[in-house]
Amino acid sequence: MTPTTPFSILDLAPIAQGQSISQTLENSRQMAVQAEQLGYQRIWLAEHHGMRGVGSSATAVVLGHIGAATNRIRIGSGGVMLPNHSPLIIAEQFGTLAALFPDRVDLGLGRAPGTDMATAKALRRNMQAGVEDYPNDIRALQSYLGTPTPEQKILAIPGSDSHVPLWLLGSSLYSAQLAAQFGLPYSFASHFAPDALFDALNIYRRQFQPSPQLERPYIMAGVMAVIADTDEEARYLYTSLQQQFANLRRGANKPFARPVDDIHTVCSPAELSMIAHTLQYAIVGSAETAHKQLKTFIENTQVDEVIFSFPIHDQNARLHSMRLLANSPNMQSQI
Repeated sequence: MTPTTPFSILDLAPIAQGQSISQTLENSRQMAVQAEQLGYQRIWLAEHHGMRGVGSSATAVVLGHIGAATNRIRIGSGGVMLPNHSPLIIAEQFGTLAALFPDRVDLGLGRAPGTDMATAKALRRNMQAGVEDYPNDIRALQSYLGTPTPEQKILAIPGSDSHVPLWLLGSSLYSAQLAAQFGLPYSFASHFAPDALFDALNIYRRQFQPSPQLERPYIMAGVMAVIADTDEEARYLYTSLQQQFANLRRGANKPFARPVDDIHTVCSPAELSMIAHTLQYAIVGSAETAHKQLKTFIENTQVDEVIFSFPIHDQNARLHSMRLLANSPNMQSQI
């Protein structure tokens, strides 16, 4: 682990079992404030729809909430699911954020709907749009956020000339190729899609073409982190995430579950095997254990930045996990 690997946070705004959405959004604010104090690079929120366990569907609105509570930390989307929206609307939303919080806003983009097909249809985008529309939407977004040309008829106000930096997010080789083609920074979803990680990183690095935004490849990778005072406590807190992934496999739309003493009482061996594979890069344990796991991950991937999600039911335990990670030698070198 080098002293130049920044740490960031992907807040999935978990609606915890027994909590209100208002409390969920307050939790996000608290996380952002502490992340800034601890020296994290950025905090992003993800767009999901119709999920009882995720409260960040109106991503730009929540970013305004946490941006107003902080002063320096970068804020952004991890990501906005561009096929759900008109590029012009996203340009206006993030152009507004950039005007409110200058030089602090990132726009991470994804291609998946972030929901089921019925909900995606209710979002009222063209359901017949093909893969080829995604690159065209990215180009349109770059045009709206860039310096307008004399012949440009459609302007994003706010947004025009804001030059909000774009990121491409993904879990596949397609996203790696597209990020390389556009010369954009790339964030890989290794926190839930581990299988294509190394192939995607290799393709992105090999095919990268410099752009006005970025001269050389820049990669961020996602990692789930459940860190506590002891390995045993961390494994206990981790059972909430295991239940969430089991519920996703079952098609059960539920709030983020409380941890349980024995995960085998609520998940089958087959489910636990699937979850262990899906979350193979999760960092779970004490600060010492987590540091060793993270050191191995960074050395193996050679990523430029790591973005952590803290899937912990109790807010105090989540904030404590953030602090324990921030006390690692790598994080201390940045503060």
